[in-house]
This record gives sequence, C-alpha cells and structure tokens, in this order.
Amino acid sequence: MVKRKTAMKIRKAHRYLGIFIGIQFLMWTISGMYFSWTDIDEIHGDHFKKLPPETSNFENLAGISTLIPEMKIHSISLKEVSGMPYYFVNNEKLVHAQDGKVIDEISEEDAKNIAQRYVKDDFKIISVEKINKVGDHHEYRSGSFPAYVINYAQPKNLKAYVGATDASFKTVRYRDWRWFDFLWMTHTMDYEGRDDFNNLILRIFSLMGLITVLSGFLLWYISSPSIRKFQKKFK
Repeated sequence: MVKRKTAMKIRKAHRYLGIFIGIQFLMWTISGMYFSWTDIDEIHGDHFKKLPPETSNFENLAGISTLIPEMKIHSISLKEVSGMPYYFVNNEKLVHAQDGKVIDEISEEDAKNIAQRYVKDDFKIISVEKINKVGDHHEYRSGSFPAYVINYAQPKNLKAYVGATDASFKTVRYRDWRWFDFLWMTHTMDYEGRDDFNNLILRIFSLMGLITVLSGFLLWYISSPSIRKFQKKFK
C-alpha cells in the first residue's frame, strides 16, 4: 500500500492541478457546446448576404495588353466598381477595362456600392471608415489593407469590409461571429492567430489535464476499499 504521506501529496497535487486548469476545462466545455449548437454558415453571416451577389454584364472590354502595353502581367482579374469594369492587375493596380484609366484605390462611395451588391437591402448603411492597420485581435486581422469598414443600422452591430486596393468584398462581421471568435480563441488557446493547434500553451495545459486525470485514477486506486480487500487476499 502507498504510505499516507505519499497519498496526501498525490491528493494535494491533484487538488491544486484541478483548481489551476479547471477554468480552462470549463472554457473547453462551454466553447465545445457552443460550436456544436451553432450553424457555421450563420456564424459566417450568410443570412446577411445576397447569395449569389448582384453582378453586371459588360461589353466592349479592351485587352489588357492594349491598355497597358508596357506592363508585364502575371495576374489579372475582372472587378466591378460602381457599375464599371476594372482589371485588377498584378495584385496592385485597378485599370478601367474600357478606357485604361488607372486608380490606386477605390473611393468611399465605391466601397458602399460594392458592399450593397453583397449585403441584403434590408440593412441601412450608417457610416463608412477607412482603416490602414488593425491590432492582432481585431475582427479583420487577416484582411488586406487599406480597407473600408461599412457600418450598418442593425442590432447585432453588423459590419462589412471592402478592400480599397483590390475592390473586393472581404467579409461581414457581427455579434455572434465575435462571440464565436472569442470562444474559438479560448478553445485553441492561440491568443494571437486563433488557429494554431500546436502552440505551447495548449500543449502545456493538455499535458497538465492528462496528469490531473491520471492522478485522479491513482487516488481512486490507493483509497478504494475494494482494491485494499483484493490486495489483502494475495498477501
């Protein structure tokens, strides 16, 4: 049998480990329940969007080599900016696909028009702001810059993000997504990028959780009357 002093040490270690990691175990459980009961498409804000978005048909588009013959092209895509066709060239320039006019960034009004093609007409725009950078925990932390933030009159604080240089609709964010993001952070314990499952904090807490469970089994083993009776039979 394990000595009483040793048993007390195991019990004490188990108790303090349980207190230390108990909050994280609770967050894992709460976040796991939340994830299992939510619709991921709704979290992404699909119910705010026009699916598919509004699009226009264009005619008489000029070839990009005709519009900017001096530029070497390695990537190109067609964008719609306030009803006009633009080529987005080499991930850096917007070139009007009919007259060759080059713009570095779209305007605030252009951003609103792009957002209106994607977001349902039920929601009224109340303000627009331009951002050039954000912190590590911002809801737009993985997007390109500069960008426009379109704010809507909606109880769940709906926002849409549009790239200023590429004229692309990026995403929508609202209250439920923010709760999801917070709980996902506590679940993965990646307090910077959210998605790194190999981070050191998660590894440490996972190991400590395993030790806590194993110490609980050990406590049961050394304090169980049934185990003691079984051991006495073979003495």
